Amino acid sequence: MELNVECQKRPEGSKPKALRRSGQIPGNLYGHKGTESIALSIDAKVVERLLKKASVNNTLIDLKVTDAPWQGKTLLREVQTHPAKGTPYHLSFFAVAGHGPTDVEIPLHFVGDAIGVKQNSGILDPVITELQVRCDPQNIPDYIEVDVSQMDIGDNLHISEIALPSGVTALDEGTRMVVSVLPPQKSTDTGTESEATA
Repeated sequence: MELNVECQKRPEGSKPKALRRSGQIPGNLYGHKGTESIALSIDAKVVERLLKKASVNNTLIDLKVTDAPWQGKTLLREVQTHPAKGTPYHLSFFAVAGHGPTDVEIPLHFVGDAIGVKQNSGILDPVITELQVRCDPQNIPDYIEVDVSQMDIGDNLHISEIALPSGVTALDEGTRMVVSVLPPQKSTDTGTESEATA
């Protein structure tokens, strides 16, 4: 998924609190010229719409800084939120052009009905729900499917066993467990046993 965001350079000397009161959210763009960064000001409504669709370190965003002028593809690297209100406080973007493959976090989607769950009343136990990968910014997948349909009770699936899209490389150890199927939970209610032996 790719999104478009338009913003402006943050006026020099402007205070973040004053910006927020005026309906703007402060932000920064990194990576477009080595260590330089651009201080940004983004409309709060634009930020609200963006955060409904974008994920940190996952969604490619076409960012346009109208008065820099600068336009390019970025990743949303960080979202700071107000500690009490939970509202967006500050955004950080990273320009990906010219940097080659980049490291991102991709959600895992578990698909299929595991044999151990469907037939033997086991419990599917996802150990991780996101995977750290390296890939070209143009080929960031929205998610990675993990087929659990052949898993029975006691089975484990590891990173090395996941089918990754072309050009995507996992950064975690291949031996790291992704998901397992646990045996059915035993009832902790011993009341009926006590009555039977009384």
